[in-house]
Amino acid sequence: MESLSLYELSEQVKQTIKSVFTSSVWIRAEISEIRENASGHCYLELIEKDAENDRIIARVKANIWSFTYKMLKPYFEQSTGQMLSAGMKILVFVNVEYHELYGISLIIKDIDPTFTIGDIAARRMQIIRRLQQEGVFDMNKELEIPLVPQRIAVISSPTAAGYGDFIDQLNNNKNNYHFYHKLFPAVMQGSQTEESVITALDNIYQHIDCFDIVVIIRGGGATADLTSFDSYRLAYYCTQFPLPIVVGIGHQRDETILDLVAHTSLKTPTAVAERLIDTISEVDSFLNETQSDVMKYAKFIVGEEKYHIDAISKEIFRQQKTIKLQETGKLQLLSLQLNNTFQKSISNQYNELQKITSTIDQQVNNYISKKRQILQLFEKNIVLISPDYILQKGYSITLKNGKAVSDSRELKNGDVIKTYFSVGSATSKVIENETSIYINVNHR
Repeated sequence: MESLSLYELSEQVKQTIKSVFTSSVWIRAEISEIRENASGHCYLELIEKDAENDRIIARVKANIWSFTYKMLKPYFEQSTGQMLSAGMKILVFVNVEYHELYGISLIIKDIDPTFTIGDIAARRMQIIRRLQQEGVFDMNKELEIPLVPQRIAVISSPTAAGYGDFIDQLNNNKNNYHFYHKLFPAVMQGSQTEESVITALDNIYQHIDCFDIVVIIRGGGATADLTSFDSYRLAYYCTQFPLPIVVGIGHQRDETILDLVAHTSLKTPTAVAERLIDTISEVDSFLNETQSDVMKYAKFIVGEEKYHIDAISKEIFRQQKTIKLQETGKLQLLSLQLNNTFQKSISNQYNELQKITSTIDQQVNNYISKKRQILQLFEKNIVLISPDYILQKGYSITLKNGKAVSDSRELKNGDVIKTYFSVGSATSKVIENETSIYINVNHR
């Protein structure tokens, strides 16, 4: 029986492939794995999936040698705004080769970025349509940003320049508005971005009542790094979040899906800070205008009442001159009655004016006070639970061997205890006599 050695079979396969693929060919595939080594070569695993059930129906190894990769990589990233990564579909120009030890492989010579751009755009539109069909696309936009958004949860990399610019802008605003901001750190580029930002949102949700809005910022970077913000999972998570989300991820050209579903999208972190400052400035101006209007209205009412009083006084004086001298007594009586009536009228009008002025002032002051109370709430809570505050209320604390005594039965004859008051302390010794406990006090 005739037979072939494994090497002979491999050689025949190699020659067959070489004779069939006499020139390079264009192939469509999806990147399953990709890695670069120290020498600059790029190694990939390419696959094709069944369109109906997503099952892998073909798999092959591919290489891009370093001298080719140095040219293709920047060309592809500049053209598409994306980095070559797993899950991406590509159209590549390849040489088909077969090696007796390593089997079939593809040597990539060129890449068509327009094919990938089309696939990225199609996938992006698919995510947008899915969010729209699920009825969640505009959910975060429908939330109302508070009139004075001063409590801000910030999602950013703590070392990002954009984060530093954002905080500096808030803290050094020209009107000295006060903001409470808390950083929830996250990775803002690379494959970990999606999971990291979602985790930060989860952490914010645990303290949801402490914040007015969420700010997601990122200090510039390559356009290719924006891929993570085109994630369906991250976008859906943001649409469901109960606080308005303001985005400023530092890009000038493209809008990510995160930009589209967020309540407000701005280009840079500093633009986000300026928007927050402007929002409070508008409220501040409104309050000042309202206060001015109230004062003008109050002055107007007082002027009107003064005019009426002057007119009545003149009328009384005129009537007094025309009445005969013998009727002076009646005139005086009438004058007194009129004066009482006018005084009551004036008093009633003045009281009404005071009520109106007081109501308006109270409403304005209550509005401002509520906003101040929110910012002071944290400070008050800390003060109310402090030991110094409790001692100032007239309470004291007694220690035995450095531990607080909460039950007199813990004390025994001869025990030395120390009692702390709001001002000073006292050292005491317990002297037990039958069922009673006497304490000798020695102030120190």
